[in-house]
Amino acid sequence: MNYFLLGIVFIVYFLMVGYVGYLAWKRTNSSEDFMVAGRETHPYIMALSYGATFISTAAIVGFGGVAGKYGMGILWLVFLNIFVGIFIAFVFFGKRTRRMGKNLGSLTFPEFLGRRFNSKFIQYFSGILIFCAMPIYAAVVLIGAARFMESSLMLDFNLALLVLAVVICAYVLFGGLKGVMYTDALQGTIMFVGMIILLVFIYWVLGGVTEANTALTNMAHLYPPDAIAEGGTGWTSFPTLGSPFWWSLVTTTIMGVGIGALAQPQLAVRFMTVKSNKELHRSLLIGAIFIAVMAGTAYIVGSLSNVYFYQNFGQISIDYVGGNMDSIIPTFISTALPEWFVYIFLLSLLAAAMSTLSSQYHTQGTALGHDIVDAIRNRGGSDEYSEDELNANKVVEESKIGFISVSQAGILIAVILSLVIGLVLPGSIVALGTSLFMGLCAAAFLPVYCAALFWKRTTKQGAIAGLLSGTLTSLFLLVFVFKKTATGLGICKFIFGVDMLINTLPWYSIDVMIFAIPVSAIFTIVVSLLTQPIDEKVLDKSFEGISKE
Repeated sequence: MNYFLLGIVFIVYFLMVGYVGYLAWKRTNSSEDFMVAGRETHPYIMALSYGATFISTAAIVGFGGVAGKYGMGILWLVFLNIFVGIFIAFVFFGKRTRRMGKNLGSLTFPEFLGRRFNSKFIQYFSGILIFCAMPIYAAVVLIGAARFMESSLMLDFNLALLVLAVVICAYVLFGGLKGVMYTDALQGTIMFVGMIILLVFIYWVLGGVTEANTALTNMAHLYPPDAIAEGGTGWTSFPTLGSPFWWSLVTTTIMGVGIGALAQPQLAVRFMTVKSNKELHRSLLIGAIFIAVMAGTAYIVGSLSNVYFYQNFGQISIDYVGGNMDSIIPTFISTALPEWFVYIFLLSLLAAAMSTLSSQYHTQGTALGHDIVDAIRNRGGSDEYSEDELNANKVVEESKIGFISVSQAGILIAVILSLVIGLVLPGSIVALGTSLFMGLCAAAFLPVYCAALFWKRTTKQGAIAGLLSGTLTSLFLLVFVFKKTATGLGICKFIFGVDMLINTLPWYSIDVMIFAIPVSAIFTIVVSLLTQPIDEKVLDKSFEGISKE
């Protein structure tokens, strides 16, 4: 390994990140700058920040590894990512979120929901849920990047975790969301170039598109036995309809991530950073192309790595890496590609990790500081917002801990939590951890978020009922029913003496989101119809100007 060249590449990269972070710090002068980037973000920056936050090492390493073991069926997730996560999110959710967030003066996603339903409880409960659940997602993103650094640089895994966390923490802590979005745009550009090169290389080294895909199809007899036992049929075919593998792939991986993206707090807040719908329209195409290249390349390369490893080493990918799916993509890159590209891809992977982690740390920090501590501190004996607060006329200074704000302290705590969790999580966890977090967010927030944007009859009580029922249903199923988590956690085994309460196919293989979202929606609708409507002043303020857009 050419450590001199590697050092030059990294020095240049971190100087660029440092300079962009410095610009963001210089331009961050208020809470609005820190939390929603001043609502003046350029569409290119917004699109790349959204995409780079969406596609992380969890997608490249985690889901690329899933494709390496199970095949190209996961490519349906790319379609759902673009159609739901980009088109529906930008066209239907983004416009209303941007306008309504500005009308209400919301600075975070929990505050957006709280002000829309005039309930500070919704704000700080949402903040607590985000702050407690997101560290797992942050940890798996850290793991994905650290695994690549471990395999390609021969760097100690624990040291790699620490270095990544410290660097990201520095520019998020002082630059706020501007720091996050500026560096996202830089890192997103690096990621895009790196993945284009990787896609071209994999087909070139395997003899072309047709030859590579045909070779993978002809290797069906080598498909992992444990996947065949669960209903798998090959790397280029979909699993048997109704099998445990089919339910897991469709409900957890494809739907859990594809639909779950709509209710991701760190993504929804991006809509509040642009000044008009024109910027959202201009961001749409950029975001769609970015997602298609990033996710599609990762899944194709993961699947085709089987052809490379079998032709050169006589083993399929999962066997060559010793059974850890999270090591398939890093090992393929460091083994198959020229040394100079390993450095480029390492930067791409670091950029993917840093862009997603910076958003996660920022979201967790503002959840603790703005949505929990300050929301409770300023409750004033009432769960409702004052008229000044709803009119965005009352500017409240953030609480301080010494010379830093509570949000900045929250960022530091989030970094420490993700490090600790990253050290104790088992292998092959990246894709599952991502799916579970997105599924939990979808169950807790999606019906309430939809109601906030599109149904004026939703009441505060209905929103609270939907939020609580979705959260509790998800947690119950994760602990006692869903096989992958129930057996791993061991709580059900400890209490009831069995791995899971339902041991009948296909129920323990169906993602919790499939059950929890309808439960949340039913509670939201029924309780809203049984309770008094929200004050007309709140509705008028929320929906002001929306009908004209």
